[in-house]
Amino acid sequence: MSQHDAIESEESILECVDCVDPAEAFSVIGNETRLSILETLWQLEESPVSFSELRREVGMRDSAQFNYHLGELTDHFVRKADDGYELQHAGEKVVTAVVAGSITEKPDIEPFPVEGECFACDAGLQAVYEGERLAIECVECGHQHGNYDFPPGGLTDRTPAEIAEAFDQRVRHLHCLAADGVCPECSGRIDHSIEDEGDCCLGVPVRVEHECQQCGHELCSAPGLRLLDHSAVVSFHREHGIHLDEEPYWTLPWCVGGGYTELVDRDPVRIELRASIDGEELLVTVDGNLDVVETAITTQG
Repeated sequence: MSQHDAIESEESILECVDCVDPAEAFSVIGNETRLSILETLWQLEESPVSFSELRREVGMRDSAQFNYHLGELTDHFVRKADDGYELQHAGEKVVTAVVAGSITEKPDIEPFPVEGECFACDAGLQAVYEGERLAIECVECGHQHGNYDFPPGGLTDRTPAEIAEAFDQRVRHLHCLAADGVCPECSGRIDHSIEDEGDCCLGVPVRVEHECQQCGHELCSAPGLRLLDHSAVVSFHREHGIHLDEEPYWTLPWCVGGGYTELVDRDPVRIELRASIDGEELLVTVDGNLDVVETAITTQG
C-alpha cells in the first residue's frame, strides 16, 4: 500500500459513521435535568458513577424519569461502563462551556488600564472587553496590541490586574498550540501561512495566519509569540534581569512592535526578530514553520 493510500485509508477510518445531528444534540442537552446530570458527573471525583449514586447526587426521586433522561445522554455525551456512567468528551465540552460562561453569560465591563506603553505613540494601554474578546489597545491612538477570544468565565472573581494576567497566559497557550500544529479549539490539525500584507489586530508588519483543517478555527500570531519560551531568548533576557514569564506579551517590543520583525526571504521563508537590551541585540531567525534556525548576539555601538 502506498503512503497516499495509507493516508486515504486512515482518513476513511476516522469518518464519522454514527454522529449525532447538531440540532438534535442541542435539543438533547436543552433540559435542566440532563444538564444537572452532566454537571454532576463532571464535579464528582470518582468515575464511573453508579446509577443510584448519580440519581441521588442529582436529587431526582423518580427513577424511571431519571433513567429516561440519562438514556437520552448516553452514547454521545455520557458513556455507560460496566460499573456506572462517565462523561464523554462532548459532555465535558458542554459543562465547561457553561462554567466558562460562553453559553449563559453576557458580561459588560468597563475598559481598564494595563501595564505597558503603546509602541505606536508611547501612550498608555487599556484592556477592552467586547463580544467575548479582549483587546489590548492604546488609549490615545487606538493601536491594538492583540485581540483574542476570552470566555466570560475568565472575568469571574478576578480583579482587572488578574484578568490581564489570565489573558496573557491564555494568549501564550493558544499560540503555543497553534504554532505546534494543534487547534486550541478542537485539537485538529492546524496549517499556517506567513503574511506581510493587510492590517491585523496585532499591529505588526509580519504575522502568522493559523487555520484548522477540521473546524475552521482561525488565529493570528505575531512571530515573536513563538519565542516566549525559547531557551536562547529566555536566557538573553534573564541575563539582563528580565524574566519573560513575568512580562505581559504586549510589553515586549518583538512581540507587538512593528519595527522588530522582518520577512527577509520568501523561498525559503526566513523571518528575523530583534530584541535590544542595554546595548546588546539578539537576532533570531525562524523559518516558515516558526522553528528557530539561527540566533546571534551582537554589541551595539
